[in-house]
Amino acid sequence: MANLNKVMLMANLTRDPELTYLPSQTAVCRLGLATNRRWTTPDGQQKEEVTFVDADAFGKTAENIAKFFKKGRPIFIEGRLQYRQWEAQDGSKRSKLSVVVENFQFIDSRPAGSAPEGGEAEAGGGGGYAPRPQQARPAFNRPAAGRPAAQAAGAPPAHVDADPPSQAEDEAPPIKEDDIPF
Repeated sequence: MANLNKVMLMANLTRDPELTYLPSQTAVCRLGLATNRRWTTPDGQQKEEVTFVDADAFGKTAENIAKFFKKGRPIFIEGRLQYRQWEAQDGSKRSKLSVVVENFQFIDSRPAGSAPEGGEAEAGGGGGYAPRPQQARPAFNRPAAGRPAAQAAGAPPAHVDADPPSQAEDEAPPIKEDDIPF
C-alpha cells in the first residue's frame, strides 16, 4: 500500500524563528505557527478556531526563513509530519507531532522596513527584500492591453502611442532566478 505524508500550511509566525546549528554545522530553524479557521454556525453565530503548530526547517531553508521572517509574518510551508517521543526529566514519557519544512513561500510582498498592517514597526526591520524594478513583460501569445488580437500576434500596429500603458501597479513584476534570495 502506498503512503503519503504531505502537509501544506498557510499561517502566521507566533514568534521569531530560532536559528541554531547542529554539531555537523547544519542549520536548524524552529518555528511556531498559528492557523485560523472561521465559520458560521447554523444559528448565524461567527466562530473562530486557532491551531498552533510547531515546525522545523533545516539547511539553507532554515537560514532563509530565519533571515526573512519575524513574528506575525505570514508564510506558506510545505513539508511532512514527524512524530517524536522522549523521556522528560521527571521520567514521564512525552511525545509531539510537528512539521518538517521542505519548502516555503512568501505570502506578503511587504518591502524591507515597512510597517505591518497594524501600523507598528516590526523588530528587526521587517520583510527582508526590496521591491523589484518594473520590467517589460513578454506577451506570450495573448493580446496586449488595448490592442486587438491580430496586432498582438505580430500584425503591424495601426498607430503607436507616445506613452504605452504601464504595467498595473497591483501586478507583480516577473521573477528572475537572480531575484530569488536562495
